[in-house]
Amino acid sequence: MLTKKMEKALNEQITLESYASFLYLAMSSWCEEEGLEGCAAFMLRQSDEEMDHMKRLYNYVIEMDGKAIVPGIKKPPSSYKNVVQMFKQVYEHEKKVTKSINELVALSSKEKDHSSFNFLQWYVEEQREEEALMRSIQDKIKLIGGGPQALYYIDKEIQQINLAEMKKEASEAEK
Repeated sequence: MLTKKMEKALNEQITLESYASFLYLAMSSWCEEEGLEGCAAFMLRQSDEEMDHMKRLYNYVIEMDGKAIVPGIKKPPSSYKNVVQMFKQVYEHEKKVTKSINELVALSSKEKDHSSFNFLQWYVEEQREEEALMRSIQDKIKLIGGGPQALYYIDKEIQQINLAEMKKEASEAEK
């Protein structure tokens, strides 16, 4: 059974994960508009992943005899200065999610909620991977630079990263 503090904090995380899903969906739409099909597909997959994270939390709260709250989500931005700015925003958002997960882990320790502590370890690992991926994307964008064909190469690179991530997920699902 969850303490009221833990239930409230998990519901706040549900909201944060839901917002991330809609933020990345809006980014996917913007990428499509800009002709960045590789980036659009990547952001769409990220949106789906964040929705899965939200559902995992939602189901956990219910399993622990808590009340999971379906959040109202504020509208995310729908346009960006450029793809570089967009990926910087993604990285900043992932750091915010990591901070929130770390606070949940700390709360679960303080509340002596060992079940939630164990449950949250998956999120700790997931956020480590997400931040590393977003840093890697930013590094690749810097390497590509800002020449006239930069958007083409950025889009192709993100498309390759997306394919690699999909293969990784498929192989993990087979295990």
